[in-house]
Amino acid sequence: MDNSHECCRHVKDVSLKDLRDRLAEFAKVRGWEQYHSPRNLLLALVGEVGELSEIFQWKGEVARGLPNWSPDDKEHLEEELSDVLLYLVQLADVCELDLGKAALTKIVKNAKKYPVLN
Repeated sequence: MDNSHECCRHVKDVSLKDLRDRLAEFAKVRGWEQYHSPRNLLLALVGEVGELSEIFQWKGEVARGLPNWSPDDKEHLEEELSDVLLYLVQLADVCELDLGKAALTKIVKNAKKYPVLN
């Protein structure tokens, strides 16, 4: 395995805003903004979800913490989960939506919809 995690070991928590800003700069300096329409980002996101699904496709049920997975398999999963997250953050950004706030609002709605049964 390479040392790709070395650059980020010191980072404790990363905010959606940090990711959004870094992704926007990444696309801007490469001239990719023109290709980042909501539709294009959604289709890229769907493709990445497919790649994520392939990792689990033939594994059956998987235990929490992935105790039987190799470090390489876990790294591959991290990469695909990251791709999904990054496209989702970009999609929300180009749609001018606050993804963090929307997620918190959705949790509150779900709590009302599915109350704790005592």
